[in-house]
Amino acid sequence: MKKVLGMGNALVDMLIRIEDDHQLEKFQLPKGSMQLVNGETSRMIRQECAGIPSELASGGSAANTIHGLASLGVNTAFIGKVGNDDMGRFFADDFRKAGCDPKLLIGASDTGVATTFITPDSERTFATYLGSAAELTPEDLRADMFEGYEVFHIEGYLVQNHDLIRRAVELAKKAGCTVSLDLASYNVVEANIDFLTSLIGHGIDIVFANEEEIKAFTGHEPDMGLEKLSGMAGIAVVKVGSKGAMVKRGDEKVHVPAYQATVIDTTGAGDLFASGFLYGFVQELPLSKSAEYGALLASSVISTMGARISVPEWDRLKEVIKG
Repeated sequence: MKKVLGMGNALVDMLIRIEDDHQLEKFQLPKGSMQLVNGETSRMIRQECAGIPSELASGGSAANTIHGLASLGVNTAFIGKVGNDDMGRFFADDFRKAGCDPKLLIGASDTGVATTFITPDSERTFATYLGSAAELTPEDLRADMFEGYEVFHIEGYLVQNHDLIRRAVELAKKAGCTVSLDLASYNVVEANIDFLTSLIGHGIDIVFANEEEIKAFTGHEPDMGLEKLSGMAGIAVVKVGSKGAMVKRGDEKVHVPAYQATVIDTTGAGDLFASGFLYGFVQELPLSKSAEYGALLASSVISTMGARISVPEWDRLKEVIKG
């Protein structure tokens, strides 16, 4: 089976359940928003919430995808930057437990932490501190990091660092990798449209987008957006929520329905869809089967809180995939 390398923001997700909006108001966090905060504010929030039960998991978009692939038994590695601290060590240990090789660099700042407040109505509010994750530079990347891998997956949140992405894609291509990109966020797409157009047209083989992202990138609704995107990338994948997903490669086009699921938290749905799809891809399965696996994993992660699937659930999913 082909080996997969990922690169993205190395963050630790801290999920905190709160009884009302009091904590959000205290920290001046608009309910339902994602706010970038500095290290001092992040530490203050965690200290103030020390007495409230919380859950930790390694996170970040590409990290979630790679962790999912590792959980399915794919030989994986992940490039990111963390701090020389307990959170950084937790991130590395969490990846090793899943069977993934964490190629982590050490930054000057603390490890990035995405503090997620979950209210009783299941609304999520994020206070995200990027920390060392934002310190990843083109100079950090070496050719040997990419050797031996056949697929290289990048998250769109890194696209704002144009030189880093150019360097990564260049090294991946020299190593013979198929390059996969998840657009990740419509606002990132809008802010980097010219760069993305050039990038996807010259070096990106697989592109994942949701409805908002494909519209931001192509100016079209999903059906027409898929046509335009597939003319630029080898494989275009457009996720359309409860309506499933569409995939196009050359003249081949498939649509897979979404699996029925009780939606508790949509965090990680796109990331785990990419895990399932890439799992099928590295085994050279048909597009329809790869997309089916993506839909399966997405339905599982939205049925739980956070972007992690439990070990017993992974066991069940692997049995379903084995048929």
